[in-house]
Amino acid sequence: MFANLAAYAPILLCLVLGAGLIIAELFMPGFGLPGVAGLVLIAAGIAAIWLESGALVAIATLLVVIALLAVCISCVMRSACNGEGSRVFLKDKEELRTREDMKVLVGRRGRTASVLRPSGIGDFDGVRLNVVTEGSFIERDMPIEIVSVDGARIVVRASQEG
Repeated sequence: MFANLAAYAPILLCLVLGAGLIIAELFMPGFGLPGVAGLVLIAAGIAAIWLESGALVAIATLLVVIALLAVCISCVMRSACNGEGSRVFLKDKEELRTREDMKVLVGRRGRTASVLRPSGIGDFDGVRLNVVTEGSFIERDMPIEIVSVDGARIVVRASQEG
């Protein structure tokens, strides 16, 4: 049994290394050299199986390799996502910190720099921000107050200037 396994070791190595290179291609932007090399290695492994064992075994092996690659890519992509469904490997610490820092704007008062129907621009102490109302129409140059912040979405409502 082990003698048979040793005979198929180079073929198995081609298939595993090819699959690994295709998965590595997901995380490496650029020309696609790992992906192309992975496809060539898988093709070489399938061709070697075709010569050793015949067409039926080669086709069955190809289907198994494709299925395993699909499962592996799915697992890798799922693990690369956090609970919100956004990709962690594309975010840096600065972007995550900025999202949390925007929460300090809640309660700040300003004026509309454009008509809000329901979105527009608000001016808060000289800082112009894209804002959206809770659904109401607010005229230009009216006092507003920030109610909530969800990512880049800043929700405001008309306020009594005081």
